[in-house]
Amino acid sequence: MALDIETRNQLIETVRRFVTEQCRPAEAEVAENDEVPEHIVQGMRDLGLFGLSIPEEYGGLGLTMEEEVLVGIELGRTSPAFRSVVGTNIGIGSQGIVMDGRQDQKDYWLPKLASGEAVASFALTEPEAGSDAASLRTTAIADGDEYIINGTKRFITNANKASVFTLMARTDPSNKGAGGISAFLVPADSPGLTIGKPDKKMGQQGAHICDVIFEDCRIPKLCLLGDKEGVGFKAAMKVLDRGRLHISGVCVGVAERLLDDSVRYAAERKQFGQRIGDFQLIQAMLADSKSESYAGRCMVLDAARLRDAGENVSLEAAACKLFCSEMVGRVADRAVQVFGGAGYVSDYGIERFYRDVRIFRLYEGTSQVQQLVIGRNLLKQVS
Repeated sequence: MALDIETRNQLIETVRRFVTEQCRPAEAEVAENDEVPEHIVQGMRDLGLFGLSIPEEYGGLGLTMEEEVLVGIELGRTSPAFRSVVGTNIGIGSQGIVMDGRQDQKDYWLPKLASGEAVASFALTEPEAGSDAASLRTTAIADGDEYIINGTKRFITNANKASVFTLMARTDPSNKGAGGISAFLVPADSPGLTIGKPDKKMGQQGAHICDVIFEDCRIPKLCLLGDKEGVGFKAAMKVLDRGRLHISGVCVGVAERLLDDSVRYAAERKQFGQRIGDFQLIQAMLADSKSESYAGRCMVLDAARLRDAGENVSLEAAACKLFCSEMVGRVADRAVQVFGGAGYVSDYGIERFYRDVRIFRLYEGTSQVQQLVIGRNLLKQVS
């Protein structure tokens, strides 16, 4: 159920204030130390940010897609690493349980995830399976009342903080397609499960990705997500529509933050005896960034409302993800240009955002995958 307008506005204002007062002052510290301070993580727990998309009956806020996008925009107004702290609990880590979990799985995991007591990670990508997720090789072979898991997952967000992994593994090795894949809830302390060291990345310091290695990892059969094998890939795809809209909202928030910074700098910096913002070529870059970020905001809110109305938005979610992730890259590039030499120097933080936003065109499906999703859905409409 949607929040009344007053409550929604209060929530957005509270998140905006938290971002302004707690997160933004710590941006340089997080980039330097590659860690989000615990007091900020606790603040996120206190605000209920870990449970934005988890139903109220399990301790979450149970936001609609539109409300979640609006909060995502606010979280995008600071370094993306902060949003990443709660991102897997909001999206791909929890939504499989919400959509397809048995009642006992919901009762056990969702309250922990909503409160931030537990962190969930989504283990799909592998060394040889990324965009082509259906080609994954990790196996989960039934053995009595257990499954034995073997394989390696790669680039898994929050793996070193996770309490549980929503794992995609092949339960039927003879079925090389999506129908051979099942989903599991694997506790992080399962014997035979190890976590690799966090990877060094181009950007988003403070948000960690690691390998997750399964070597004869035994889990009870009750860890199967839902009631039957062979539907794990479908579960993953259902989760992605929501995740793509969420990420699109974050992209809009980052773009609006960069535009605000660019406008302020253009109003203060002087060259040739006047503000650089008075030069038409600077104004043109600001105008392009405003137009594109506004277009992104409008399209993601429209798609979110369609999803809340019960419509299938696979095409629209892919279109939002494609446009918004590409758009924020262009806005970041213009921001560096407006700041000039200062944009290239780390003290101002603009170059950090330039690196941070590059990942948006890769995860939750690359831009090229979004194009394929859009194209295929368009052709379905006339076939």
